[in-house]
Amino acid sequence: MNFNELIKANKQNVKNIIRLITNQDNEDLEQEVYVKAWKNAEKYEERGNFKSWINTIAKNVSKDYLKSAYFKNTINSTSDEIVIGSIKDSKSSPETKVVQSERQKRIISAIEELKPKLKETIMLCEINGYTYEDAAKKLNCPIGTIKSRIYNAKKELAIKLEDLL
Repeated sequence: MNFNELIKANKQNVKNIIRLITNQDNEDLEQEVYVKAWKNAEKYEERGNFKSWINTIAKNVSKDYLKSAYFKNTINSTSDEIVIGSIKDSKSSPETKVVQSERQKRIISAIEELKPKLKETIMLCEINGYTYEDAAKKLNCPIGTIKSRIYNAKKELAIKLEDLL
């Protein structure tokens, strides 16, 4: 698999990590993650999982951003909207917990309803973090079959969970 395909396969995961750590979508940080991954590609050893490696880069880039002077200046701005927006409720309400729990149950149920081969493939790649190559080896089938199964599983899940999206 070439570098562009690896980036595409991990794009949403990188976005999620950045959003989780910085509480914002930041395309500049995403770009920085990909540049660092590209510059250090020769250091990546294929013993490990590429997804784990790029996740670590995304975590470090996000943490560095939070430590940066730019971020601190943005947060220390006198704009009321920024100050109010940066204040987070440290406790989630019981309603929020119930909604999250119900959402998780619906997602799990939708995955359970998939055809066995689709379920197995989506679990390996999306839940357990297998690369398409690793999943293909484990399931003893071509990478194209893995990609097709992932596509079809996501398509079915999108239909079943349309109201959650």
